[in-house]
Amino acid sequence: MIGFPLLLIPFAIFNMIAFLTPGVSWTAPIYSVPLPLRSGVSWTATVGDVFLVFSLLMLMCEFIKSARQGKSFVEHFLALLLAGGAAAEFWMVREGANSVFFLFTVICFIDLFAGFAASLRRARRTVVVEEPVAARPAAPAPRAEPTRVEPARVEPVRTEAPNPFTRVEPTAPPELSGRTEPVVKIEPVQKVGS
Repeated sequence: MIGFPLLLIPFAIFNMIAFLTPGVSWTAPIYSVPLPLRSGVSWTATVGDVFLVFSLLMLMCEFIKSARQGKSFVEHFLALLLAGGAAAEFWMVREGANSVFFLFTVICFIDLFAGFAASLRRARRTVVVEEPVAARPAAPAPRAEPTRVEPARVEPVRTEAPNPFTRVEPTAPPELSGRTEPVVKIEPVQKVGS
């Protein structure tokens, strides 16, 4: 199954917000959190902060997906297109020329390079290199008694025609190969002259 880069989701969300609602400011405050009493300062979260946190969560999910099942060549290519498209949009489009989208573009390139690094590491792990085995000197074989080899006896080849009256028993089938049955050979009766 070919997946798509998960950072495509925040990329689409950014473009929908930037192009469909052009009046929205990425620095507009959403909420304010007062910090401990001694500092007396309150931290204000903006639309851009929430977008970047969401993008980082998608990056984390992308890393988990890549570590679990790896990425195919097509997924690497789609991540490259996404990073290139984000960089082009930051460089050429007025709505994308802000610090929030610049940081998103950096996140896309981090995903691209981390995916390549994980694939290279996985490929390096799958290569198995066999190391040469050190040859050990063979232990001398125990001295055994020399075996006596006798020459094989060769039967002369018969050149006469087979006797048509000789009965030949067929060979036993394989299931009966353990049983031996006698072979009966009947010699033809010859008439002695009268």
